[in-house]
Amino acid sequence: MLNYLWGFMMLAGLFWAAVHGNLNQVTEGALQSAGEAVTLSITMLGIMSFWCGMMEVGRRAGLIERLSQALRPVMKFLFPHIPKGHQALSYISTNMIANFLGLGWAATPAGLRAMEELEQLECERRKASGLSIKPVPEGTASNEMCTFLILNISSLQLIPVNVIAYRSQYGSANPTAVVGPAIAATAVSTAVAVIYCKWMEKNRKKTLQKQD
Repeated sequence: MLNYLWGFMMLAGLFWAAVHGNLNQVTEGALQSAGEAVTLSITMLGIMSFWCGMMEVGRRAGLIERLSQALRPVMKFLFPHIPKGHQALSYISTNMIANFLGLGWAATPAGLRAMEELEQLECERRKASGLSIKPVPEGTASNEMCTFLILNISSLQLIPVNVIAYRSQYGSANPTAVVGPAIAATAVSTAVAVIYCKWMEKNRKKTLQKQD
């Protein structure tokens, strides 16, 4: 669908430029944007390498493990049905720490592993209860998976690395000026996400009790 959307936008832009005789400006803009894209990619690569390297240093130094332990009360509140010490909690903690530091690149692998572990956990639960080994109908996520996804999207951030890099690349006088507003905005979005997840979980319990 996105391919069709982008294709339509490109063709519409070319048609509009042809009608108004601005094809030369479109060509110049495309070439200039291509050069800026390469420069931005190099800038983002350097920033990504630095922060991912810092995450690896923190992991080897035991800092990530200590932060994960500090998050255990939060994990227990957000995911009360995940067994203590389960591998999913470790991946979720790593993902949340990376997102907190604005390291979406480092957060993605941990997030994917967390989803795999949560799916496996749901399979084990259903198998133990005598239900189908499949967690739920294909394409449907478990309650923990939905909660993790919503929290991952809301993503409380202390350092919005991407935005700072973009602002720096395009000549902002104060690239880090967005840190305060970003913390406030993501704090609100995360709070709303937590409230929504808990509300939906409560409604789900009521529905199951009525079915019983």
